[in-house]
Amino acid sequence: MRKTKEEAEETRRAILRSALDTFYEKGYSKTTFDEIARRINLTKGAVYWYFRNKPDLIAALINDYFDRQKAVLQERLPEMKSFDDILKWFLYNAEFILSSEPYYKFVFFISCQMEWSEGIITKVLSQVEENKDTWYKRLKETLTFMQKSGEICEDVNVEHLVSIIMNMWTGILNAYMSKRCTVDLKVMIEESFNLIFNGLKKERTEDASK
Repeated sequence: MRKTKEEAEETRRAILRSALDTFYEKGYSKTTFDEIARRINLTKGAVYWYFRNKPDLIAALINDYFDRQKAVLQERLPEMKSFDDILKWFLYNAEFILSSEPYYKFVFFISCQMEWSEGIITKVLSQVEENKDTWYKRLKETLTFMQKSGEICEDVNVEHLVSIIMNMWTGILNAYMSKRCTVDLKVMIEESFNLIFNGLKKERTEDASK
């Protein structure tokens, strides 16, 4: 009997939940479609009906995660126009990860367990194109607005600043997830970001006094 659209979507989501649990427990290379299917009483063929391979599963998990994340952050912080807003944005991201077991598992797996290769990265990136630059675009828009309004010096390269901030965030998150950082995640975010923001403010003040 053919499934309704709603039933098909629920099956797809069940597969993704099973895949995440299996990836989290066993890692990428040791996860098989057989085990993903067994956990939810499906056949391996049923899983292949929805996803062709493991990179497809990874891409779907990434897109689902970012879609939910964007919705939550847009509701909590519809506009970003200041350093305080940027700090809130990253703190809300931390809360989002820590408040839900599935999202924590996802970030832990992607940060600490995923066995990336050039081939896997290429396959996955081709399917997450719309989501992969969302953070960069929003942060760039905010910093560009602040630069035009005089909050950031004109000689600051916004593209570079966005990359620095995003890589700092990734580093903090990876250190926390891998238990290499004993400092509370929110405290680490606040202190690290304030170091950068205070430096930018100081630079602007010094330039203005010349």
